[in-house]
Amino acid sequence: MHSAVKFFPLLTVLFCGTVVADTGVFDTARWDAIVSGVRTRAATEKVSDATIDATLRSPAFVPSIVKNDKNQSEFKLTLDEYLARTVNADRIATGRKMHAKYPTMLSRVDARYGVPPHVLLAFWGMESNYGATKSRHRLVDAFFTLMYDGRRETFFVNQLIALMKIADKNGLDINKIRGSWAGAMGHFQFIPTTLAQYGADGNGDGHIDIITSIGDAMASAGNYLNKLGWDKTQRIARRVVLPANFDLGLLDGKTKKPLTEWAEMGVTNPDGTPIPTGNMVAGLVADVANIPAPTAPDEQNPDADIPPMPVVSAYLTYPNFYRIKQWNNSNWYAIAISELADKLK
Repeated sequence: MHSAVKFFPLLTVLFCGTVVADTGVFDTARWDAIVSGVRTRAATEKVSDATIDATLRSPAFVPSIVKNDKNQSEFKLTLDEYLARTVNADRIATGRKMHAKYPTMLSRVDARYGVPPHVLLAFWGMESNYGATKSRHRLVDAFFTLMYDGRRETFFVNQLIALMKIADKNGLDINKIRGSWAGAMGHFQFIPTTLAQYGADGNGDGHIDIITSIGDAMASAGNYLNKLGWDKTQRIARRVVLPANFDLGLLDGKTKKPLTEWAEMGVTNPDGTPIPTGNMVAGLVADVANIPAPTAPDEQNPDADIPPMPVVSAYLTYPNFYRIKQWNNSNWYAIAISELADKLK
C-alpha cells in the first residue's frame, strides 16, 4: 500500500502545513474544483451514477507520483546500457517459456491480427516482464494526482473519464483498477484512451479486462499493432556498420532512403557483407552521443600513425520500426523490441 493523504470530495480534510512536492501548502480549493469538474463532465458524458460515486468516494493525492513525473529525464542510458537492461538472458528465457505456455492464444492473435508470436511476446516482455511487474497505484489516485499537478491536466482528465467509461462498460470496480504512476495498466501497459480505442475481447466472455485476462491483453495488443499497420512480412530493424566518414546527422531515424542508396553510401552488415537491397525505404539510428570522436593528427609528429576510426554500429530502421514508435516514441525502445523479438523467433 502506498502512503497517501485522503481527500474527500464532499468534506475535504485540510492538513495545515502539508507540503506538496516542495511547492507549498496543499491547495484544497483546487483539489475540490478538480473533483467537481470530473463529476460534471462524467455526468455529461453519461457515466453511471454508481461509477461516478465510486470514483469520487476517496481519491488520494500521492506525492511520489508527482516526484516521478518531474524526474522522468533524470537518468540517461546509452543504447548498449539500455539493451543490456531490457534484452537480457532472463527476459529471453521467460519469453520462450511463455511461448510454450500460451501457443493457442499467440496463434489466435497471429491469425486474426497478423502479429507473430515473437513480436507480441517482445512487447509483453518489455511492458510488464510478461505480467510479473505489479502495478502499485490505484489509477483513480494517479489521475487525480496528475491532474492536480497540472502539467498535463486535460490529458489526465481525459484518461480518467475514459477509465470510468471502461469500468461502466465492463462491470469493473474502478477503485480496484491499478496501474503505473503514469496511468498505464495491464500486461501491455495501455492507458485508458488507448484501451477504449483498441481493446479486444480475447477470451469471448463479452468483456474486456486487460489486467487479469491474458487473452484480452494479447488480443488488445494485437489489435492495436494491426491498426498501426503492422506488416508481418517485414522485419523491424537490422544492425549494420558504417564507414568512417559517414555523416552522423543522418542517424536520427528521420532521414529515410531506399536501401540501395544506403548501400551505395557504405552501409554494410556487421561482417562486411552487403546489406539486402530493394525498393524498401529505411532510416538509420545510432547512439550518436556516444560515438567516439576521430583522433586528430599529432601536429608535433606528423608522421605518427593515426588510430583507425572505431567501427560505428547503427540500425537500419524499417516501416515496422516507426509503427512501434507510435506505441512508444523512443528509438531505444523500438530497437529493444526488435532485438528481443529476434531472440524469441
